[in-house]
Amino acid sequence: MKKHRKKKKKINKLTILFIILDILAIGGFIMMYGPWDTVRNFYVTTAMKTKDHKYFANIFYNDKTIEKILNSNYFVEIKEDVKLDDIVIDTAPKSSYDNKYDEEILTRTPGNNDYKIINIKVGISKGYLIAIYDPTKVSLIRAKNFNIGRYGEQVTAMCNRYNASVCINGGGFEDPAGTGSDIPLGYVIDDGEIVWPASGWDTNTGNLIGFNGEGKLLLLADSTGTAALEAGMMDGLEFGPFLIVNGKPIEIVGDPWGKSPRVAIGQRKDGVVLFLVIDGENYIDGASLSDVVDVFTKYGAYNAANLDGGHSSSLSINGSLYNNPPAIAKRQGGRYVVSGFGLMK
Repeated sequence: MKKHRKKKKKINKLTILFIILDILAIGGFIMMYGPWDTVRNFYVTTAMKTKDHKYFANIFYNDKTIEKILNSNYFVEIKEDVKLDDIVIDTAPKSSYDNKYDEEILTRTPGNNDYKIINIKVGISKGYLIAIYDPTKVSLIRAKNFNIGRYGEQVTAMCNRYNASVCINGGGFEDPAGTGSDIPLGYVIDDGEIVWPASGWDTNTGNLIGFNGEGKLLLLADSTGTAALEAGMMDGLEFGPFLIVNGKPIEIVGDPWGKSPRVAIGQRKDGVVLFLVIDGENYIDGASLSDVVDVFTKYGAYNAANLDGGHSSSLSINGSLYNNPPAIAKRQGGRYVVSGFGLMK
């Protein structure tokens, strides 16, 4: 007699797809509405910090919940004046060091006494810390023109035009369509002159970040451009928040801005200037403000401030874009911006 084998039922591919989608949906629901505040905080603060993707937060939460989450994630801005006398410029290598980070900063790369590139890691993201040994060579860089109806200028192009070896982006700019503009947000001070806003507009106040004639980093809270000039600022721009002032880090509760590509600037008590750039892809990864403070603290920053990050994040070294900004900006060779800081040759 012939034995009849039972036929195995094949699961339809469409059924498998729906099962996978169901699992993902259930997993997403649990993540967003479960007992883990960290997930909610990260999702909402990251979405709300973006310019064009705030609506992502409303996919899962109503306005009241979003407001509650934002109110539980904040920072307290530092209003203290910087103590410039605490900065004593002496960037020479030492015979001994307090810790491995001091040694890493002050030990030169063979053949390069101007700067050193230190590759770091923040979570899963790559970071680049540039130690600059002569702070008097750090100056403002800016786009050729402001407010003439065009884009700004890429950091690499600015860096080449200024004959600088290392440059980062700095201040923000108006961006109503998400494509950038040549209109700075806040003050720009170049060689002891307020070049933005135009003459006679010096009434607003903001956080000004820049250098005096001795190469010391000035952080001026709620300052006008005129007040900054009176304080000795020669090159500067407006952004923030200030992350460290006189060795004291900013008070951060929760994770107010989520993770994102970041750019920041700092200075140690010995005068070494620190450019910090941390990569991140489309606001999925990158660094939080706390991460940036942690890096600066390890490497001895005495004063430090946050600069414009996200898609604008740019680090140019020797004529080329060195970092990896989010995909669109990377394909363009870096976003068009309006200002930054550079190490002059």
